[in-house]
Amino acid sequence: MNAKKAKTPAIDIGIGAGQREKIVRGLSALLADSYTLYLMTHNFHWNVTGPQFNSLHAMFMAQYTEQWTALDQIAERIRALGHPAPGTYKEFVKLASIKEIEGVPRANEMIRHLVAAQEATARTARQLFPVVEAANDQPTADVLTQRLDVHEKTAWMLRSLLEG
Repeated sequence: MNAKKAKTPAIDIGIGAGQREKIVRGLSALLADSYTLYLMTHNFHWNVTGPQFNSLHAMFMAQYTEQWTALDQIAERIRALGHPAPGTYKEFVKLASIKEIEGVPRANEMIRHLVAAQEATARTARQLFPVVEAANDQPTADVLTQRLDVHEKTAWMLRSLLEG
């Protein structure tokens, strides 16, 4: 008995295939930046030293934990739009605007790198808004708004550590 394979229904959510593809390209770049930021923050959590060790160790943990959850949210939005989410280092390196940090910087340099990475991730999210608005894609706009709020607030808090 030959069972016919059921055809997967086409996606019909009111956003055309071309618009979904453009949105997914932007979300993939956001996922890559977010993953690179996650990895950088986790690395700094493991390797921070100096007089600010306790506060930075705890702060970095809170940040990478929040970031980890966001990765899933972004990847699942890509999947909901009908595309595979990038998920390899090779893809992330190609898509990310954030470059990896080599070695173990001093605590204040870690903070500077994280400010720059938070701001870069915010820029990546913000660049996608015109595409999302043109497609009338409120769920993606909601994801972007949430991510912008977190990245801008985190950059401000980190930047405050460098003042004075």
